[in-house]
Amino acid sequence: MPILKREPDAFPETIFEMGDPWWVAHLKSRQEKVLARYLREHDVPFYLPQMEKRVRRSGRTFVSYLPLFSGYVFFRGGREEKLRALKSNVIVNVLEPADQTEISGELTQLRDLQLTDAQLVPHPYVGPGDTVLITDGAFQGYRGVVVKEKGVTRLVVSVSFIRQSVALEVEVLTPRRPEANVVAGVSRIHDCFSVIT
Repeated sequence: MPILKREPDAFPETIFEMGDPWWVAHLKSRQEKVLARYLREHDVPFYLPQMEKRVRRSGRTFVSYLPLFSGYVFFRGGREEKLRALKSNVIVNVLEPADQTEISGELTQLRDLQLTDAQLVPHPYVGPGDTVLITDGAFQGYRGVVVKEKGVTRLVVSVSFIRQSVALEVEVLTPRRPEANVVAGVSRIHDCFSVIT
């Protein structure tokens, strides 16, 4: 039984196809959905990635939807949209990513992972250095860091600008020789893997 119905992660659905710059709203505590509602009412495109959380109490299962990145909402637009967002009174600071190509690619990849119905969970930030490129399987083309914790292999995908990550469980990783066309122009790609989920 949902505590509250799921709210949209992205508004409008075409936000990832827009050319406007990304902004990152750093918020007061527990105000992510408040800002998302406000932005939607004021026609400001936003992305608030969420995860499903199930809790069992008194024999009943309760479902809630929590932000993947606590304290942050991503939005797009120019100066006018930024000013509209600031009028919400829940934003502590608006950050402007210097590398728009990087944040756009990372957020698009995160959204694509969400659309596969992969179970994403927050993960401590993993920085550059052990990045892999998945070359086969359901997550072909995704870049992330492979970590093994308590016998579980996970692909960690990061949003560098806010230094936060999410992880999804993968069953088997098979190393492959990197091919020139697979890693051309991509820095920090150390290995290529096939993945079975």
